[in-house]
Amino acid sequence: MTQYVIPFTELRMSDVDKVGGKNASLGEMISQLPSSVRVPGGFATTADAYREFLAHEGLVDRINAALDALDVDDVNALARTGAQIRQWIVDTPFPAKLETEIKTAYEKITSEGEGSFAVRSSATAEDLPDASFAGQQETFLNIHGYENILHAMKEVFASLYNDRAIAYRVHKNFAHADVALSAGVQRMVRSDTGASGVMFTIDTESGFKDVVFITASYGLGETVVQGAVNPDEFYVHKPTLALDKPAVVRRNLGSKLIKMVFADKAVAGKSVRTVDVPEADRNRFSLTDEDVLELARYAVIIEQHYGRPMDIEWGKDGEDGKLYILQARPETVKSQDSGLVMEKYRLKQYSKALAHGRAIGQKIGAGTVRVVADASEMNRVQPGDILVTDMTDPNWEPVMKRAAAIVTNRGGRTCHAAIIARELGIPAIVGCGNATEVLEEGESVTASCAEGDTGYVYRGKLDFEVITTDMGNLPDIPVKIMMNVGNPELAFEFAQIPNGGVGLARLEFVINNMIGIHPKAILELSQVPASLRDEIKRRSRGYATPKQFFIEKLVEGVATIAAAFYPKPVIVRMSDFKSNEYRKLLGGDIYEPEEENPMLGFRGASRYIAHSFRDCFELECAAMKKVRNELGLTNVQIMIPFVRNLEEAAGVVDLLAEHGLKRGVNDLKLIMMCEIPSNALLADQFLQHFDGFSIGSNDLTQLTLGLDRDSGLVAHAFDERDPAVKLLLSMAIQAANKLGKYVGICGQGPSDHADFAEWLMDEGIQTISLNPDTVVDTWLRLANHGKA
Repeated sequence: MTQYVIPFTELRMSDVDKVGGKNASLGEMISQLPSSVRVPGGFATTADAYREFLAHEGLVDRINAALDALDVDDVNALARTGAQIRQWIVDTPFPAKLETEIKTAYEKITSEGEGSFAVRSSATAEDLPDASFAGQQETFLNIHGYENILHAMKEVFASLYNDRAIAYRVHKNFAHADVALSAGVQRMVRSDTGASGVMFTIDTESGFKDVVFITASYGLGETVVQGAVNPDEFYVHKPTLALDKPAVVRRNLGSKLIKMVFADKAVAGKSVRTVDVPEADRNRFSLTDEDVLELARYAVIIEQHYGRPMDIEWGKDGEDGKLYILQARPETVKSQDSGLVMEKYRLKQYSKALAHGRAIGQKIGAGTVRVVADASEMNRVQPGDILVTDMTDPNWEPVMKRAAAIVTNRGGRTCHAAIIARELGIPAIVGCGNATEVLEEGESVTASCAEGDTGYVYRGKLDFEVITTDMGNLPDIPVKIMMNVGNPELAFEFAQIPNGGVGLARLEFVINNMIGIHPKAILELSQVPASLRDEIKRRSRGYATPKQFFIEKLVEGVATIAAAFYPKPVIVRMSDFKSNEYRKLLGGDIYEPEEENPMLGFRGASRYIAHSFRDCFELECAAMKKVRNELGLTNVQIMIPFVRNLEEAAGVVDLLAEHGLKRGVNDLKLIMMCEIPSNALLADQFLQHFDGFSIGSNDLTQLTLGLDRDSGLVAHAFDERDPAVKLLLSMAIQAANKLGKYVGICGQGPSDHADFAEWLMDEGIQTISLNPDTVVDTWLRLANHGKA
C-alpha cells in the first residue's frame, strides 16, 4: 500500500527517492549514528503524497502549461509565473488519505509532549553530490497546532515553485517533473534562547579537508543561513581533535547584531520575530570552546558515516544547554575539485579600498556598481555588473550568475548566498557593513577575494591575472621545497601546493594584522592614556583580558599555519620587528626609541634578553608553549632571528627553557637565523646552541656588502650571488652538514636568480623555503638541473 507519511525513525539514506535528501538524512542520523549525536525527531510526507496532491483537481496540468511557456531568464515573467503557480497550490485542498496520515503522525509525536515544530522542505533531487538546492524552499519555524502544521506544509509544497527554485532547475538541467517535494515536520530545539549555525567538514574557501569550519550566532539558525548576521567563526583541527586535544585553532568574533526568537503566540500570523542582540552578548563569542569541540566531534562522526565532506546545521538549546544536529547534506562545491590544477588570481595593480568584508571564493571580478535595494529591482543588473545589496539570499540566484561579483552589507561565509556564489564560481564579499552606502551606483570597482579571508572592493577596474599551474606528478628532487607563509588566512590554500612544510612563518604578520597593539601597552594597560586603554579593550573584546587576547591571537595565527601543514615541520620565527616598525603598532610611539638606523638597532635576540622587553617576549613564549604542549601541534619548531654573538645565543636558549620551551623536550627543535657574517664565521660554535641554521640571505647580503637594502640609492649593488656572500653561505652550509644539523635558506625562487637555487643545491643545502607562487616553477627547474 502506498505510504504518504513516514516517521524519521523508519527512514534511511536509501529513501531519498521517497522523502528527499534532507529528510532521508535525518532518518539516517537518528537511527544509525551513536546516541551521543542528538537529532530531534519528527516525520515526513513522501514524494508519492506530493504527486498525489498535484494530480488532485488537475493542478499539475496547469503548472506544466505555465512552465512550458516560461523563459526563466526573463526575471519579470519568472516572478509572475512563480507567484501564480504558488497560489494555485495553496488554494488546492489535500486529498483525504494524505490528511488522515498527517494527523495520525502528528498525534503520535505530540503524545510525547506538545512543543513547537519546524516544517521544512526536502526535494527528492535535493542535496545530491552534484547539486545544492540549499534554502530554495521555504522553512516555517515555531509552528504550534495541527491546523497550522497543515497550512505550513501547503506553503512548503508551493515553495518548490519559488522563482529561484524554478530557475535553478532549468540551469542545472533538472526536469521540473523529476523533482518532487517532501515536507519534514521536526521537533524544534530552543535555540531561540541559545545559539545555532552551520558547520562544514572542510574549509569552504580552500577545500582544505583537515578542519571543521563552524559558524555560530544567537537565536534561531535562519539568520546565519539567510546571511542576515555576521556570525562568529571557529576552525577545529581534525587530526589533533582525534588525539583529544583542545583543537580550536582559530576564532573570529562576528558582530551578531540581531537574533531570531520565538514570537509570542498572541502576535497574529507571526511565529518568529527578529530582535537586537545586547551589546555585551555581541562582544563575546556565542559558543564556548567546549561547545565548539563537541560540535566538531559530531561533524567528524557524520563525515565518517557518510564518507564525504558534509554541510551541517546545528542548534544549541538554551533550556537544556545541549547541542543538536538539525540537518546534514553533502558539501557540493570544493569536494568536487580534483585539486591537481591550481588557479591563482592576482591583482597587478592596487587602488583605494572602498569596502571590505568576508571573501567568498578566491577570484577577482571587475565591473560597474549596481546598488539593488530588493529583489524587485533585480532586472537592473546587467552581465558583468558588481551586484551591491544589503543582503543577498537564494531568491537572487536567477540574476547572480550575471554579476562579475557580489557585495553585501550582511552575511557570513556559510549563508545560502555564499553557497550559491561558490557554486556559480562568482567572487562574493559579504558582511561589509556599509557597502550600499560607500559604493556609488555606476562607478567602476574591482572586487578581490584573492588576498585571504578578507575581500576588498577597490576603486576602478584594475588589471589582474589568472595563473594556472598543474601540480600533478612533480618529480623527485634532492632538496626539500618548503614555503614562506606569513598570512594564516592563506595557509589552508597554500598547504595544498606540493611542499616539505613551512621554512619561515613570521610572527610579525600575526602581531601586525591580527593584534595591531604594542605588547608593552597591553602589559602596562593601567598606565596608558584613557583613550588608548579604551581602544585596546575594544580590540580585545571576546577574550578574558587584553593580555589573553594578545597570547590567544598569537596562538591562533601560529596554530592555523601549523594545522594546515601538519604533521610536516613548521618553523616559526619569533618576532623580528625593528623599532620603527614597532612604533607603528597601537601605543608603539610611547615605548619605542627613534633610532638612526633601526635595521642595525634594537631587534631580534637583543630585544628578547633585554630587561626592557623581556616581559613582552614572555607573551610570545606563552603562545608557543600553548600551541605545542596544549594544542598538540608539535610540528612547530622555533627560530630565533638576528643573533649577534654567542652570549646572545646562550641567553635566548636559556630564556626559552625558563618559559617551558626547552630544546629537545617534546621534540622541540630550535633553529637560528643565520643572517649576520658572525653567524657564518663562527658557525660551528653557534650550532652548539641550536639544531640548525635557516639562512636569511637578504640580511646576510646587506651586512656582508655594507649596504642598507631599504635605501634605493644603493639597491643596485644588492646581489646575493656576490662572491663574498656565497663564501659565507658555503661556510654555514658546510658547518651544519658536518655537524648533522638542519640547514635551509629562505626566499630564493626562479623569478630572480634561477641559477642561484641550483648553486645552493650543489653546495649541499637541505631545504629551500620559497614564496608559494614560486614553488612549482622552482621544483621543476631543480628537477631538470644538470640535464641537457
